[in-house]
Amino acid sequence: MPLPDPCPASFNLAAHVLAQAPRLPDKIALAVLSPTRSDRWSYARLEDRVLRTASGLLAQGLVPGDRVLLRLGNRPDFPVAYLAAIAVGLVPVPTSAQLTGPEISRLAPEIAPKLILAHDGIALPDPLPCPVVTDLEALAAHDRATYQMGDPERLAYLVYTSGTSGRPRAVAHAHRAIWARRMMHQGWYGLRESDRLLHAGAFNWTFTLGTGLLDPWSVGATALIPAEGTDPGALPLLLKRHDATIFAAAPGVYRRMLRGPVPPMPKLRHGLSAGEKLPEPIREAWAGATGTTIHEALGMSECSTFISGCPERPAPSHTLGFAQAGRQIAILDPDGHPLPQGETGQLAIHRSDPGLMLGYLGDDCFDLPLRGDWFVTGDLVHEDADGSLVYHGRSDDMLNAGGFRVSPQEIERAFAPLVEDCAAVSVEIREETHIVCLAHVSDREEPNLRQHAETCLARYKQPRLYARFDALPRGANGKLNRKALAAAIRDMQ
Repeated sequence: MPLPDPCPASFNLAAHVLAQAPRLPDKIALAVLSPTRSDRWSYARLEDRVLRTASGLLAQGLVPGDRVLLRLGNRPDFPVAYLAAIAVGLVPVPTSAQLTGPEISRLAPEIAPKLILAHDGIALPDPLPCPVVTDLEALAAHDRATYQMGDPERLAYLVYTSGTSGRPRAVAHAHRAIWARRMMHQGWYGLRESDRLLHAGAFNWTFTLGTGLLDPWSVGATALIPAEGTDPGALPLLLKRHDATIFAAAPGVYRRMLRGPVPPMPKLRHGLSAGEKLPEPIREAWAGATGTTIHEALGMSECSTFISGCPERPAPSHTLGFAQAGRQIAILDPDGHPLPQGETGQLAIHRSDPGLMLGYLGDDCFDLPLRGDWFVTGDLVHEDADGSLVYHGRSDDMLNAGGFRVSPQEIERAFAPLVEDCAAVSVEIREETHIVCLAHVSDREEPNLRQHAETCLARYKQPRLYARFDALPRGANGKLNRKALAAAIRDMQ
């Protein structure tokens, strides 16, 4: 079923996100919360800062189409810089502040930025490919820019995701991506202008950027973000104190919050979860502690979330929920043919989906890999009789590390110089809770391996467990048996 109305022919992602500012200039758009204080941004202040920063970017000699690499930490500077670039036709490339020097240096040649915006203490490419601006206050000391309107199909931003080959891939999204996110407003969030949505993630996580900031601003709601360094144990008090109506977090945050007392939160309507499969015990414990439900969503960088439960149509127990209104999906067999209801296959999205990426960044073009008319996600599901989808994991070896998909080959390549053989696998340590483990054949001690990981892998990619083997299980053709390896590690625990 298509969207009720197409994206306007003249469009700008940032203009759409901030369209409510003239109508609601004094309403709080953003509050950065700590147990003792909050930093509040009205809609007028937010749009003014975005448009002045946009002028500052153009004053650096940039022209529409130029790429701006964001090496920014967990501060409001991040969404401001992101929207400022898009407002005037530049292409922001947000990257995790956790990336190490070697990691960002490998990405820089492909990004080919004309400017880097950076906070102190965050690794930069070596060698530097372009000028670096660290004083974002000075960057905003310009007159307001005007939004550059244009074709909604033109490139708006790039975001990196882990590739199955072990090489991170740049996902290219059009300006229309924000228009397509409206399918989530009711299909997942139940989002209203009156909402106060608290997202537990950092500013510079794409889950926070979309669900926690851009979508609430698009409808004139208030976004609440915990200040950097806030302990998850403090979140229940912040939810209550600031009258949050919707809470969004990865499953691990819910788990940590439930370890302590959860006070009554009379304004909270429901929670949202994404990034990894939500364990049913957490969902049940949250309902018992708060009297509210958690609505889960499945998505990916290439299309954001597109399968979910929502307040109007909760997901049946032990399912992911339903395809959002406006989505066209299929479940395919290995040959690309649609499977009947009840049979497990690969989840796919039709090429016409307005939220689907332009493609992966290539040499002066975008590569949109299709199987016929379908983009295949790699997620294995089957459809129940009521139309809900049941998740069966991945068809490839991709790992889930705290809500981030990580290629095992990328981790293995980092350790290859130190060990004779190694493999990264996901190991279930308790019901529906997985961690990344590195199995290795070497005489290296665990502290040495951990220290090495800190020098070359972002924190979320670093193994949480190390297991030494005399030899890794391989078949007659030498192929690693990851399933047998994961079982062997579990037996060692």
